[in-house]
Amino acid sequence: MTRMSRNVQQLRDDAKRIWWAGVQAVQPQRLIPEFVTVEGQTLWLGEHEIDLRTIDRIAVVGAGKAGAGMTLALEAALGDKLLDEKQVSGWVNVPSDCVEPARRVRLHAAREAGVNEPRPAGVAGTQEILRLVDQLGPRDLCLFLISGGGSALLPAPIDGLSLQAKVALTREISSRGGSIEQLNAVRRELSTIKGGGLARACRAGQLVSLILSDVLGDDLEVIASGPTVTRQPTPQLALQVLDDLHLTGHPAGKAAIALLRHQVAGPTQQSASARQVYNLLIGNNATAVDAAGIEAERLGYSHAMISATQSEGTAESVAAHLTELAKSMRDRNVAGDRGPDCLISGGEPTVQLTAESSRGKGGRNQQLALTALALLEDWRGLALLSGGTDGEDGPTDAAGALVDGTIADVAKSLQIDIADYLQRNDAYHCLEQIDGLWKTGPTGTNVCDLRVVTVSNE
Repeated sequence: MTRMSRNVQQLRDDAKRIWWAGVQAVQPQRLIPEFVTVEGQTLWLGEHEIDLRTIDRIAVVGAGKAGAGMTLALEAALGDKLLDEKQVSGWVNVPSDCVEPARRVRLHAAREAGVNEPRPAGVAGTQEILRLVDQLGPRDLCLFLISGGGSALLPAPIDGLSLQAKVALTREISSRGGSIEQLNAVRRELSTIKGGGLARACRAGQLVSLILSDVLGDDLEVIASGPTVTRQPTPQLALQVLDDLHLTGHPAGKAAIALLRHQVAGPTQQSASARQVYNLLIGNNATAVDAAGIEAERLGYSHAMISATQSEGTAESVAAHLTELAKSMRDRNVAGDRGPDCLISGGEPTVQLTAESSRGKGGRNQQLALTALALLEDWRGLALLSGGTDGEDGPTDAAGALVDGTIADVAKSLQIDIADYLQRNDAYHCLEQIDGLWKTGPTGTNVCDLRVVTVSNE
């Protein structure tokens, strides 16, 4: 492959094209038809075969940031004839900016756009989902659509715990750097629908979940807190997480701890009501990374790729690793070494939040990109784009950030104290000043974060 000298604008534009190629590859309208097909009287869901002559009704329920796209793509894959014959109906909880008309399934605004926390509207929608699946019978099929953000869009606190108390607790877990695994270990024990709760409530003869994973390693118990994964309760694990994060004495944890201790004292056997439960993974972070790599090749890059399968650590540590690799790639290329000149990685780092009184505005991708900008003195011949594949990064209107030589020059000319912004978790306002924010709007999918480094050989 011939080496190319790329200017700042080309590096920037190529990083965007490569990132978007990854996001487009995990769009529901592209994935659903690969896994849902109708052949005569047979419905294929992946390798799972269903004889439609044994099915009276099909119910579609679900939740997630990709819920709208998954619903529309599923309706299209089933086709008008089957939608009518099997009396297809349903209810899917989505963010308010993702609501659009569907043929047979209601898309419900379960939370406001950009607010990735449970809301009363989400509780109401979840209760409707539980009511619907409870009315199904042994000759019915329930299809459950799960994607990233499903946990916040499926709130159903157990008796004795208010929604406000649960939100306060999850905020504290996140602010203390709790991983997604730790967060889910707690909230699934405090929910009537998570941790297999939907499977227990569903009375259909068959329950099949189509899952778009936003969890590294694709642990089905963690994706949207595993509503269709049959399992035994683990309140002891939830209590251990709260202890590890020093929350046992915190006001936000008091009610939850009392309820968890009650569960430990009197555990109950829990099993699914649905006769058959089948969970089908249709896409994940690796899908996006692979597609981004194909686009990088098309643009003339020699790329290296990695999709994390477990927690990556802090945004700062990931930024340090990426900048080290980026500099090494550039230096080798300048020296004539025919090594990679594009690095594509997927994952989801954590951010240790400062006290709320001094905290600014930002997200993990913005924190990562701004840290990288501060760590690398010379951005000549480099560009880094880091963004959430859902188009959201923290409680902001940005998907992440893009930094390069031009952005670095602007930051220097303004004499910005980047370290101060990072310490206050205020990456958004810093990047806003230097035109480094990456804004996409909702993408209709969610498979963690995607990062692209493009390199010139000059």
